[in-house]
Amino acid sequence: MTLLFHASDLHFGREDRDALDWFVAEATDAKPDAIVITGDLTMRARSAEFAAAHRWLEALPAPVSVEVGNHDLPYFDVFARFFRPYRRYDALERLIERPLALPHVTIVPLRTTARAQWRFNWSKGIVTGDRLDDTLELLGEADTHHRLIACHHPLIEGGTSGTASTRGGRAALRALSAQGATAVLSGHVHDPFDRTEQIDGQSIRLIGAGTLSERLRDTRPSYNAIHISPTDHSMDVRHVHMA
Repeated sequence: MTLLFHASDLHFGREDRDALDWFVAEATDAKPDAIVITGDLTMRARSAEFAAAHRWLEALPAPVSVEVGNHDLPYFDVFARFFRPYRRYDALERLIERPLALPHVTIVPLRTTARAQWRFNWSKGIVTGDRLDDTLELLGEADTHHRLIACHHPLIEGGTSGTASTRGGRAALRALSAQGATAVLSGHVHDPFDRTEQIDGQSIRLIGAGTLSERLRDTRPSYNAIHISPTDHSMDVRHVHMA
């Protein structure tokens, strides 16, 4: 059995320190095989926020892969957003969009953020052809039964009050399913969800993580614990204990 911890939207700068400490304690106790963070490490992509996120990630007792979230692109510095958007990742670079190979499971990244879009709200998701091609190539090289995609924005809506409105998301989901993807892990909406979509006779599971920040919507801070056997996977949503 492979155990995967899936968390998202830490928002250092508006983080919930109690929730973050609780997550580290949970990981230390359960010893997951890997931890996937599906974006928004920071609130405003400031250097101090990335540094705090890096210190926290270094304390985790498992291999970590981190996706890029829309809040991780410079917000106030327009020059940096367009020309040096990932400079502040610095020491975190080795964890960003890191494919992971585990027993029975391969985890492949798909970036859904953009420095700019042809619409007013740049925080929403988008899947471009070149990024999808890169993901499909990695997915085609996987030889495990479970092939999971990690991205920040849900490719299609998960029924939460927050939305992703991901352009190209449904077409991407179809292409990923055809290439053998069995599940998509995402964040962004700050509430967990778990649904299964049928595409051309194939089932693909869509799993969203909540937040470990103060920026709550409908549920308190949480993460997903995903238990994966050679032929199946189950998920528990675990919420921070309230005093």
